[in-house]
This record gives sequence, structure tokens and C-alpha cells, in this order.
Amino acid sequence: MTAKLFFDSNIFLYAGSKAEEDQGKGEVCRTLLNSEKAVISTQVLQEFISNALRKPKLHITEDKIDLMLRMAEEMEVVPVTHALIFEATVIRRRYQVSHWDSTIIAAALHANCEVLYSEDLSHGQKFEGLKVINPFMNF
Repeated sequence: MTAKLFFDSNIFLYAGSKAEEDQGKGEVCRTLLNSEKAVISTQVLQEFISNALRKPKLHITEDKIDLMLRMAEEMEVVPVTHALIFEATVIRRRYQVSHWDSTIIAAALHANCEVLYSEDLSHGQKFEGLKVINPFMNF
């Protein structure tokens, strides 16, 4: 059985970025996002759209936002609920991570993911069986 993989918003951003300096990372991200076991949360989608709109250097168009949202329809999407936010608060306190990171971790744990792809957390760190992988360690 293939492991379920959770993707942080930065993976979506690099996948959609047209910035020249992001092309190597973008290729890695597009390959990762094609996993049949891809999982994201509603927070990831919101962060992707917010950052795509406020960072013009990424050259992410409205059409690209729509394309990425259609891609997300093929993924498992974990809603950020009151219960998930409560779980995130416990994680935030236990591991001393930011609220936003703890909500990502809680969503990944809720979906029973084994891997969380993110450049925002420490590569190799584990949260209750969830392993963080920074796919850009060689960049």
C-alpha cells in the first residue's frame, strides 16, 4: 500500500510558479502532486490562493489558480474544523511550532498521512508518526 502524502501550501506555490528561479523546485512539486495518495487541507488551498495573489513575482495567473484548484479535486482534502483547530492547539503547545504549521500537522495526522512535504518545518522531524520531508534539500 502506498503511503498517504500531505502537501504544504509551498508545494502548490512552486508547482504553479512561473518565476524562473522556481522552475527546478516547480518540476519536483508537479511530480510529487501527481501522487495517487496526495492529501491537502482547506488551509493549504487558502494559503496557496492568498500567496499567489499577493506575490506577483510568482506570475501565477487566475487561470493557473483555477487549474490548481481543479487538480485538488482529485486529492483528499481535509477540512479545517473546530475539532482540527483544537488538535492543532495541542500540537502547537507540545512541539512549539506556529499555529499555522500545527494546523497543517493536525490535518496530516487526521488523514493518517505518513509524510508531510514542506520546506517550513525541520527535515526529518517526526510528529506522532508523521515524518516531515523537505523535497528541496538538494537546491
